[in-house]
Amino acid sequence: MKAFAILAAGLAALASVAPAQDLPDLQGREVVIATEDAYPPLQFVDPATGAAIGWEYDAIAALAERLNFVPVYEKVSWDAMIAAVSQEQFDMGMTGITIREDRAEQVDFSDPYMRSEMFMLVRADEDRFADAASFAADADLLIGAQAGTTPFYVAVYEVLDGNESNPRIRLFETFGASVQALRAGDVDLVLTDGTAGQGYVRANPDSFKLVGDPLGSEDFGFIYPKGSDLVPVFNAGIAALEADGTLDALNTKWFLDYSFGQ
Repeated sequence: MKAFAILAAGLAALASVAPAQDLPDLQGREVVIATEDAYPPLQFVDPATGAAIGWEYDAIAALAERLNFVPVYEKVSWDAMIAAVSQEQFDMGMTGITIREDRAEQVDFSDPYMRSEMFMLVRADEDRFADAASFAADADLLIGAQAGTTPFYVAVYEVLDGNESNPRIRLFETFGASVQALRAGDVDLVLTDGTAGQGYVRANPDSFKLVGDPLGSEDFGFIYPKGSDLVPVFNAGIAALEADGTLDALNTKWFLDYSFGQ
């Protein structure tokens, strides 16, 4: 709690100097944001309170302070999010979305707010494999993933044989559900960005561990309808959060200090 209070005070102090920055002013405009609330620690529902919390929520709060807008959140499934934003049902979307060329054909991305590497999350007592090659060599082993996500494509093309219908991939509606399946022994591997994976391991060292080398890096960005006037505004805000140390403070809060499952 003490560390949290110090970080909160630091974030408040950073916000208090925002008016001195030469940033765009959205003049109190409402920005409707599609969110999934299923990708901790970026965004998830606190089991103790039922509140939606996470790194992205704090980042949006800091951006709203600096850019003078009012965030309005709408919960949307991952499967529907990119299409819904592209059709202008929402002003933007967030859920740890990897910046990719195929997605950029449908939506505009902000500048990256985070870079992460993909890692193999397994049960703590796993001893049948220690890297992607040894996992692929055992036909009895299963991967849990969400269809259409970066972990899904990494599983298909960097771990397995490039067949998107490979029966060794078990699909789940949310990332959290795939992790619970891993814990229960229904699958043997879940691919995750390193920051989220480290959070799970720190909170549950008796249940999970990370194995193997990173399987490539990914940049995360917010998404917007094509041609949205919000893109340059948010890019300016993201640059300000990086320059004043807010992004580093959020990384510390959510990837080092927050206790999952407590």
